[in-house]
Formats: sequence, structure tokens, C-alpha cells
Amino acid sequence: MSQHTIGVIGGSGLYEMEGMTDIRSITVESPFGAPSDDYITGILGGVRMVFLPRHGRGHRLLPSEINYRANIWGMKKLGVQRIISVSAVGSMKEEIVPGHIVIPDQFIDRTKGIRRDTFFGEGVVGHVQFADPLCTDLSGRLHAAAVEAGATVHRGGTYLCMEGPAFSTRSESFMYRSFGASVIGMTNLTEAKLAREAEICYGTIALSTDYDCWHETHDDVSIEAILAIIHSNVAMAKNIIRHAVAGIGDERSCPCASALQYAIISDRSMIPAATREKLEIIIGKYL
Repeated sequence: MSQHTIGVIGGSGLYEMEGMTDIRSITVESPFGAPSDDYITGILGGVRMVFLPRHGRGHRLLPSEINYRANIWGMKKLGVQRIISVSAVGSMKEEIVPGHIVIPDQFIDRTKGIRRDTFFGEGVVGHVQFADPLCTDLSGRLHAAAVEAGATVHRGGTYLCMEGPAFSTRSESFMYRSFGASVIGMTNLTEAKLAREAEICYGTIALSTDYDCWHETHDDVSIEAILAIIHSNVAMAKNIIRHAVAGIGDERSCPCASALQYAIISDRSMIPAATREKLEIIIGKYL
């Protein structure tokens, strides 16, 4: 069996894949509180998988209520080296038609600073490189897998992460288009920041569900339309994951694997013992 472990953060039904064996539910207690839900582990094609529904089973958590630190800490605790995010997004470009897949390579942050999006603080300061916020290697594999799965897929593009939970005003939607955004969502940037600090590769399969509210000839975004497209895209997302897992090797040559090597600038002797203990699985090897 392969030595690496791949995490998937997305909807609660993603782990229900043909060929998945040894399925178990694991409760993880983190020093940052409770993750969104129990983690589901299993074996797919000889690779250990760890699944987590980001909004909890039954979709109980707002984007702003998700305990992102606990979720990523739990993935690290369970040995995950790569996280595949599956996310519904709005399209900000004509050519990204609802039903298409996007593998973004950039983010714009329009959250409001109320989310806890770093493991640092409480006596330890660190600054990770985030110029390329999504893992290039993993994203390349996800794009190839989407092609293999028969999806209409767009490689690259900017994911604008807004706070929510309300969708954009029409003026905001036009403004975001002027920024050059490709898609809009509410969760992935926060996950990607924490994954980088945890030295976990992070890539996104963005499922375009609507044209937000900027498109003159399409209806404004509605939950009914989004759910209809999500249901049809879940099977495609599973197929992409299955293809991606088959082509991912054990070794990582990307910068994600050593993202913290020069990031911590605090005097090691002055980091409080409680903080050291709390962050042991994140920064321990550099202390």
C-alpha cells in the first residue's frame, strides 16, 4: 500500500465511492476545539484517504463558523500530506459555464478578518510564503484527472473568497469581475492558509454552479439552481478524485513540504511551553 495519505474536504457524501474499503469514522480532539465533524477514513486504490465535511454532516456550519484550525490540525494529526478541496463556486467569467470545473491557482481575500486563519500567535510568530497559495504539483494532477474523467475543466484562475453567508450585491459582483476573479466562494482561502502553515499541499476542485448575479441573461444565483448542479457534479468530483489518487506518488518535491523551514522568526527560547505543546505537530520539528 502507498505510504502517503490524501485528505478530502468537501460535502458529506464524497467518501461514498465505489471501491473504497476499510471505511471508519474517527473523532479527533484538537487543541483548537472541535473540527466540523468526525473524519471518515478508508482505502481507495491502495491509498489511505481521510474525508471531512467542512460544514458538518447536514450542512450545519456557516462559512464563518467553521473551525478551520481544528479541521486542518486534525488532517495533520491523521497523517495527511495533501488536501483536495471540493467546493461549489459562482462563476465570474462567461466562459466558465455552470457545470464546468475550475482548478484555481490564486486567491483574493474578501473575508472580514473575523476568522482564525493562522496557527501562529500566543508567543510564536511565523510568516509563510503564500505567493502561490495552491500547490502547483497537486493542482496539475487535479487538472489532468479532470481531463481523464471527461470534465470540462479550466486550468488556473483566481478564487475570490468572500465572507458570506449572503451572496454578493450586483455592484460587488461587477467589482469582483473587474478584479479579474474567475470564481467566487466562501471557504477555500482560509483552508489554504492553514494548510500551508501545516506543510500540507492544498488544491481545489471548484464546481461552477451559477453566474453569481452579474450575468444579464441568466437568473440571479438561487439555492435551487445551485443544488441541482451540485448533485450532478458530485459524481464528477468523485471520478476526478479517483483519477487523481491513482496518479499521485509518495514523494513531494514541491515547496509546501518545507513551508515552515524559514518562517518562524521568534526566539525559540521565548516560545511559551503551552504554545509549544499546542503546536507540536505543526512546528515541532523546527523547534
